[in-house]
Amino acid sequence: MKVLIIEDESRLARQLADILIAINPAIEVVAMLESVEQSVHWLQTHTQPQLIFSDIQLADGISFDIYQQVRLQCPIVFCTAFDEYLMNAFDTNAISYLLKPITAAKVKGALDKFTALQQSFQQEKAGHALQQALQQIKPAYKTSLLVNLREKIIPVQIKDIAYCYLDNTVIELCTLQQQKYFTTNSLDELEKSVNPQQFYRANRQFLINRQAVSNVERLFSRKLAVQLVVDTPEEVMVSKIKAVEFLQWLEGGE
Repeated sequence: MKVLIIEDESRLARQLADILIAINPAIEVVAMLESVEQSVHWLQTHTQPQLIFSDIQLADGISFDIYQQVRLQCPIVFCTAFDEYLMNAFDTNAISYLLKPITAAKVKGALDKFTALQQSFQQEKAGHALQQALQQIKPAYKTSLLVNLREKIIPVQIKDIAYCYLDNTVIELCTLQQQKYFTTNSLDELEKSVNPQQFYRANRQFLINRQAVSNVERLFSRKLAVQLVVDTPEEVMVSKIKAVEFLQWLEGGE
């Protein structure tokens, strides 16, 4: 079984790796990562492991930032000294939440739970059942959105929206036909209600439709400048951290 460890204290990471291998010598620790940036890059450029053991508070942020940027298909065991993140953890692929100090008994309990989940799906390959289940649990995405136009409420087809743009506190929608509307929904709410294969959160301001992308320019800073088929209030930029994931999405990858 391939396991990834995300922990900014190298001593604790090595200790956890030793515990895992002592419990099950077949476990392979594929990497021990220390930061949000390092973890995002690794997960975007490597095959995902079957299980992640993840600290929450890292040197450059909290690990939830990783899982907002990378679409995981594997479960997570969180290891932390704080219980305040418990509810946030289970908004991710968490299957267990271990409080430090981490002991062999706690780790074994998490591994037993992972094994039980695997067996409940009656799959031959370790991790394959849980991965399939996570892929199959897909929400029903909206096909239209109600917007305000003067005194009227108009349904706009989601597929016809070129981009959603956050301007201070106002959300502007622009269709592929260059019609503009405003909505009371937040950009976060819109992102959750549309199909992620069709729409991508390029940055804090923009949620864009794949069908609206005209071309992408690589910049010296390794950021991407995205040109849409319609005019935008400002340039659509994708950070270097999200660049690989964005290009995979644009190509049509999961």
